[in-house]
Amino acid sequence: MSKPSISVLARFVAATAGRNMTRAAYVAMTAGVVTMVLLTVNPAYEAAHRWVDGVLWVCLAYFVFEWVVRLRHMAGQQRLPLYLLSSSGIVDAIGALAIPLALVVGVEPRTAWLLSVLWVLKVVPGIPGLRQLRRVLVLESGPLLSVLVIFLMVVLLASVAEYFLEHDVQPQTFGSVPSALWWAVVTLTTTGYGDVVPVTPLGRLIAGLVMISGLGVFGLWTGILATGFAAETRRDNFLKTWETVSNVPFFAALGPAAIADVTHMLRTMDLPARTMIIRKGQQGDCMYFIASGEVAVDLPGKQVQLGEGAFFGEMALLGNNVRGANVTTTKVSRLLVLDLVDFRVLMARHPDLAETIDAEAKRRALENK
Repeated sequence: MSKPSISVLARFVAATAGRNMTRAAYVAMTAGVVTMVLLTVNPAYEAAHRWVDGVLWVCLAYFVFEWVVRLRHMAGQQRLPLYLLSSSGIVDAIGALAIPLALVVGVEPRTAWLLSVLWVLKVVPGIPGLRQLRRVLVLESGPLLSVLVIFLMVVLLASVAEYFLEHDVQPQTFGSVPSALWWAVVTLTTTGYGDVVPVTPLGRLIAGLVMISGLGVFGLWTGILATGFAAETRRDNFLKTWETVSNVPFFAALGPAAIADVTHMLRTMDLPARTMIIRKGQQGDCMYFIASGEVAVDLPGKQVQLGEGAFFGEMALLGNNVRGANVTTTKVSRLLVLDLVDFRVLMARHPDLAETIDAEAKRRALENK
């Protein structure tokens, strides 16, 4: 094998050894699942069974290879037990071994290949939103379990009540509490198949109460999850903004409490190159700090470049609120935006920052005359 080929293989193995899926893995997963679906369509499978079988075997070979590479990689880092017990390690093992084991124990091949649907689980460890969902479920487990208890109580009480009221009238459908449980679950989840319906007046009254309870129970679950997601999103945004703020030289001298105060006030803005941020003559209601990147300020007869750690737009907040120059990004930039109301609060809480901004504004005003 030539040196370029070895280099390409080495890069491929290094990428495969990583925790996240590579493009090749996404292609293999998509091709495998689509081919598995075609496997269940008899006309399509009969017309192209060799291609279908071939694609499935190639995809399986890739996932087995990927699993073996990761095993060797983790063994080399002395992290093999940790990998094997992790969610990504379990998913990789299932993707590589489920089908071969099914074939070995004698499962019919077309049935065994249905297990290739498990390959879709490989995307789970790499989805940030699912990791966030897991954190929300753990943090909100208490309230969620409380609502689950309410759900089970309503189901049980409703099924017993309907059995008592309806078993003489409808012995086939409400002849026992387990039979009534089906009606209670369907009604509480507001699915309402209509195959089992109370006919007595009290039975219908109970059914109405169960339907209303179902709306309340699922409303509670939705509210708990929505609140948890909102809290996690705020937390993630706070941490990202904190990191950005702490890296701006202008805020470097602030203590942790002050940085936390500033972080709550600032919002982050990511902009591509050649984006107009400020247009001359517009009303100004915020100022900007450059966390990364660069902007160009168009002044009469010259253009000034401002880089990481600089700020601009403060003139509109200190006096005349009309923008005095055009400001455009010259490269991909991340800006921290401070609105007028928060600007005044921040200046009141941190006079040293107010003096620094005011001194810089006066210096720039003299330079621009």
